Amino acid sequence: MGLTHVTVTLRSPSTAVPPFEAEFLVDTGATDTLAPAGQLHRAGIRPVGKTAYELVNGSVTEYEFGLAQIEFMGEVTAGRVIFGPDGSEPLLGVTALESVGILVDPTHKTLKRLPAIPLK
Repeated sequence: MGLTHVTVTLRSPSTAVPPFEAEFLVDTGATDTLAPAGQLHRAGIRPVGKTAYELVNGSVTEYEFGLAQIEFMGEVTAGRVIFGPDGSEPLLGVTALESVGILVDPTHKTLKRLPAIPLK
């Protein structure tokens, strides 16, 4: 399966600082969204906590996280954004995708909208 990327904008809901916008790798194996820490700080997003995350190689690392408005494909949601290492590839996690009713179609390497977001 190939990789799917989407343009994502992250902004602080509490400041007028210019947002961070980039191509993010859609990662259905990641719960939360991740962006380079320096870019998040420049966008006015501040850490509000720290939690442990399991990496693809099985190791566990603690990262700071903040809260941000997440915009992609004409949709807006909000959620946890991990302060990743500077230079790391931005990742769009499954929580943001599901919160706006978007699924990954692995066959066509595209994102598909659900006709409605399930409340059940």
